[in-house]
Amino acid sequence: MVSVKRFIHDEPALFKATAEFVRLFARVDDPVLAVAKLEKGVNERIAWTLLGTALFQDVSYFEFTALLKLLNEKFPGDKLWTLPVPKASDIEDCVESAFGCRTWSMFENVAGIFWSVGLFVRRHDNLQEWLKSRTPEELWRDLGEIYFMGKGNPRPKVCAAIYRLLAPSPVGLGLDCAPSPKMPPLPLTMGARRYLSILGPASDGFADLEPAQKQKLATDLYVALVQYLMESSADEQVRNSKVDALTASVASHSLQFFLEDGSEGFICRTVTDHCRKCPLREFCNYAE
Repeated sequence: MVSVKRFIHDEPALFKATAEFVRLFARVDDPVLAVAKLEKGVNERIAWTLLGTALFQDVSYFEFTALLKLLNEKFPGDKLWTLPVPKASDIEDCVESAFGCRTWSMFENVAGIFWSVGLFVRRHDNLQEWLKSRTPEELWRDLGEIYFMGKGNPRPKVCAAIYRLLAPSPVGLGLDCAPSPKMPPLPLTMGARRYLSILGPASDGFADLEPAQKQKLATDLYVALVQYLMESSADEQVRNSKVDALTASVASHSLQFFLEDGSEGFICRTVTDHCRKCPLREFCNYAE
């Protein structure tokens, strides 16, 4: 592992290409938040964020956005949790309408996940107050109540749900939880982890680092990338702005898409015309 400062010095072309990757993906919405933010109420935004996070698996970015929008149109706002619950057939019809088939690996679980999120909301009632009353550790425990939120892995979906709720925009909804010294200002998403360990400053020993070291490395990189983009901006006001957690969140948001799986390859390939327009193409061994 090298410091971010040393990385920039030793790999200037790679660093600049990474900044261009950040610039490109800054315009790409998170597929879960893109739908959750359509809701006006905070309670609804939280609930739809939880549903989207639990559902997002084995499907491409654009297909999933279409599915979640259809579900939101069919069962808007509090229809997600009010009784009586929708019929399984009505929920499954949304999947078939979005995908044109019923073969999605999650198809048999969709209705159960939908009902489980609804039960979670009814159990906790005011989700914003629930969020404010819980530390991240307590959120981790509570979110395990949702069906499929942690199935088959050490709860990566719970981590994704927490950063989507708490991190500043565009990474998350920017909501508050109970104070905790363990909560970083910006999340170390799986995409950022992959970048750091494959191309970035920790490409020779990321797995051996302590969690705090990984987080510091990611945060330092976020700040450096956004600083570079701001300094190279044509807007004088942007060039003179100070980098803070809010502005650095753009890098955190963009890097989450790096080599993120979809149903047909990586999500970043979908956005970059199968790597043809990707700034990192010449550096990435996964480029087509």
